[in-house]
Amino acid sequence: MPTIEQLQVLLAEDPEDVFLNFGLALQFSKEERHSESLTHFDRVIELDPGYFAAYHQKALSLVRLRRVAEAQAALTTGMELASGQGDRHAHDNMRVLLESISAG
Repeated sequence: MPTIEQLQVLLAEDPEDVFLNFGLALQFSKEERHSESLTHFDRVIELDPGYFAAYHQKALSLVRLRRVAEAQAALTTGMELASGQGDRHAHDNMRVLLESISAG
């Protein structure tokens, strides 16, 4: 995976690239820079509202920031999108996360 700096250079050339924005958000999350990751997960969702993986990853960052209600909302939306696209696996992964944070 490219570094944050490499992804930022690529995004400077093509700021609307959904995959690059998603990759950058993941890198920020991996480095536990969750507030910054949220900015880029939101950008992915802005560019492609149907990119349900961004909702799942956004929820993980929100949970790490202890923003559980927002995480639940992101997961609910992501689950609806995954179901609508016929991706049962993604839906179930988000459902498990939603149940785990709702129980805690």
